[in-house]
Amino acid sequence: MKIFLIVLLVAAIVLGILGAIIEALLWLAFLGLILFGVTAAYWWFRFRRSRGTDVESAS
Repeated sequence: MKIFLIVLLVAAIVLGILGAIIEALLWLAFLGLILFGVTAAYWWFRFRRSRGTDVESAS
């Protein structure tokens, strides 16, 4: 799952760069930004939840 999230983040960055370079595909940049934000938020919430579980079980 970690590799899948990394691939999504890289794909979002590539889409954003392509959309910014090719002005006709500006929607692609917005799609890349949205994909990056959703993936990063999912990863952050998952990391936060798994870390909280480890701390609680260690107590």
